[in-house]
Amino acid sequence: MSAPTKLSTTGLTAALDQLPDWTVQNDKLHRQFQFKSFVEAFGFMSSAALVAESMNHHPEWFNVYNRVTVDLTTHDAGGISALDVTLAKKMDELAK
Repeated sequence: MSAPTKLSTTGLTAALDQLPDWTVQNDKLHRQFQFKSFVEAFGFMSSAALVAESMNHHPEWFNVYNRVTVDLTTHDAGGISALDVTLAKKMDELAK
C-alpha cells in the first residue's frame, strides 16, 4: 500500500462539498458532533474508534458530556488526505 498524499486544493474543495458539516481549521478537517446524552456521545466514540482502528487512521478528538469535537489530518501526508475524508464520512454515518 502506498503512503497517503495530501489532497490538492481542488481535491479538498470537492471533499468538503461531500461533507457539509465539516470545515477546515488549522489545516485539519474539523467537526463538532452533539448528541442527546453523554452515553450517546461515548457510544459514538466507541463505534468510531472501531472504524478508525480498522483503517489504522486515528482521530484527534475531545469529549465533554454530549459533545465530541473531531479533527482529522494525516500526519504522514502533512495535511488532509483521502483517509481523513473517508473517516469523516464514516463518522457522519455513525452519528445518524
